[in-house]
Amino acid sequence: MIKREGVDDKELEFERIALVHLDTIYNAALRLTGHTSDAEDLVQETFLKAYRFFHRYREDSDCLAWLFRIMKNSYINRFRQKSREPAMVSNDGQDGLVFEPRDTSGEPDKEMLDRLLDDEVEQAVQALPDEFKMVVLLSDIEGLQYKEIADILSCPIGTVRSRLSRGRCLLKRQLWAYAQDHGFVDKDAVL
Repeated sequence: MIKREGVDDKELEFERIALVHLDTIYNAALRLTGHTSDAEDLVQETFLKAYRFFHRYREDSDCLAWLFRIMKNSYINRFRQKSREPAMVSNDGQDGLVFEPRDTSGEPDKEMLDRLLDDEVEQAVQALPDEFKMVVLLSDIEGLQYKEIADILSCPIGTVRSRLSRGRCLLKRQLWAYAQDHGFVDKDAVL
């Protein structure tokens, strides 16, 4: 390994083990917070804490799960802190969830419908209570396994399954109501 000048072994090891997960952590933070600036702050706080306590990281453990745990705890602490602060309104219109765009070029009607549906799904996910939102995001969007989610959230696998089931049920109800209101399904149709 070639050592860069002014870079210690801890920094090189941190880059090799932790920083490779930066995009995954950022995407999860963005979906969790719903705002780019909040996500950036949360990611920065997560990686600063991870670097600061990197000496406690065990090489045989899952680094991504360790980073998610740090992010989850930081998010909870920020949420508690924000609940004590007066609400502030942002008018810049630049914050919000960002999902990967689909290639619907040449199909303007489909592109518009996809955009409408993506917005509604984003809103439905954001409306979930945090305990369900985190599990749905980690499972359905990040593609993590139940065991990984259980490790991240420090809870039993059964709790992960239960929260995922309830979160999906809440999403289904919200999206079903949207589908009925917008004529995608018959108003009399039963879920």
